[in-house]
Amino acid sequence: KSSQSFTIKTYSVPYTQEFVDRFYRSIGERSFDNPPLLEKITILVSNISEVTDMFSSACRHLLYDEDLMKYLLDSKFDAIMMDPVLPCGPILAEYLSLPSVYFMRGLPCTLDYKAAQCPSPFSYVPRTFTSISDHMTFMERVKNLLAGFSEHLLCYLFFVKYENLASEFLQREVTVLELFSQASVWLMRYDFVFEYPRPIMPNMVYIGGINCKQKQHLSKEFEAIVNASGEHGIVVFSLGSMVSEIPMKKAEEIAKALGSVPQTVLWRYTGPVPSNLPKNVKLLKWLPQNDLLAHPKTRAFITHGGSHGVYEGICNAVPMLLMPLFGDQMDNAKRVESRGAGLTLNILEMTSDDISTALKAVINDKKYKENIKRLSDLHLDRPIHPLDLAVHWVEFVMRHKGAPHLRPAAHDLNWIQYHSLDVIAFLLVVVLLSLFISLKCCLCCCRRCCFKKGRTRKATKSKSH
Repeated sequence: KSSQSFTIKTYSVPYTQEFVDRFYRSIGERSFDNPPLLEKITILVSNISEVTDMFSSACRHLLYDEDLMKYLLDSKFDAIMMDPVLPCGPILAEYLSLPSVYFMRGLPCTLDYKAAQCPSPFSYVPRTFTSISDHMTFMERVKNLLAGFSEHLLCYLFFVKYENLASEFLQREVTVLELFSQASVWLMRYDFVFEYPRPIMPNMVYIGGINCKQKQHLSKEFEAIVNASGEHGIVVFSLGSMVSEIPMKKAEEIAKALGSVPQTVLWRYTGPVPSNLPKNVKLLKWLPQNDLLAHPKTRAFITHGGSHGVYEGICNAVPMLLMPLFGDQMDNAKRVESRGAGLTLNILEMTSDDISTALKAVINDKKYKENIKRLSDLHLDRPIHPLDLAVHWVEFVMRHKGAPHLRPAAHDLNWIQYHSLDVIAFLLVVVLLSLFISLKCCLCCCRRCCFKKGRTRKATKSKSH
């Protein structure tokens, strides 16, 4: 509902809330399937098509809602703030001629860095879905390069419907890369404590950990559970909001493993109760996740590797056992593991013994706690909180009607100029021409010298006669 701080405007879409819930639930359920590679690719393409169909139709209904668009035009807003991953916001910003602030985790196929004209060398910047670190072996660099080349196809599948809609609505040919490149400021939910170091542009502001809140008091129910755990403490377990239940066989394997540790495990789970549920495991439909992670009795965090949960784990210095399911979660898990702050399990192949061994290691091996504590100290040692930093830049864009002074000149160059191919070609022509002229001059001098010697010898012979 609207409040004194904000006004909510709604518009109709051609699907129901139940459809959306069912759609996301099906993505979560399919994460536990392990089909052959060809079928995996088919499912991925199908998922992308379904997502873009749903959200591009929602965007069309927004853009062609005459009353709402009139309200937006008449209101004379100072700026527009959005998550551009589904690029209805950039289309709207272009139509309303408003400076835009992007608040985001990342765009598919590194379009965020391409749109900001930010260098992304294949040699040390891992591509999405590759699950490799920035220190790559030769074969990992090969994999990274091939993944980078295949990004164009992924981008096309994901954004082609938005490109067509944008061109139709704005009545001119437009690409999503062109739309994204208009951003005044990029508020990126990253932090180099977690993200691999890489070049960024001056209008890209890293605000990783913005979701890390101050610890709140636990309710009496949760306080009682935590206190009852005794000296062993608790383990927090959640696979995210998109996974409400998992296959029973897998749930029973997990339950068996959780029963092998002395800690009380608080498991956010709404599916059927596993038949072998141990006494130390509490199934709950909802968890105050950040407040539990901030509690001194928390020993480990079992997570799917979503960026919100990972940053909460880093903020509160809780070592992690990661079970990534889809999307960027594999990459997030790799980042945590490469920092020595947790362990990763393949959720499709893990056994109860694997889970038990990994969980005991994360809880009992001091190196994981020491590493996550070091990351947490680095992450929290900053001159300004990410939320305050984000607020500053939003207000900056509003005050100055954008931030054109932070926009690199690379936006005005084509790819030939950007890579200086025209300059290289010009210099190459100059060098080759110089060599050609020099060679011609040398040959000419050689001929003249040889010709003079020949004439001199002939003259000498005629005198002797």
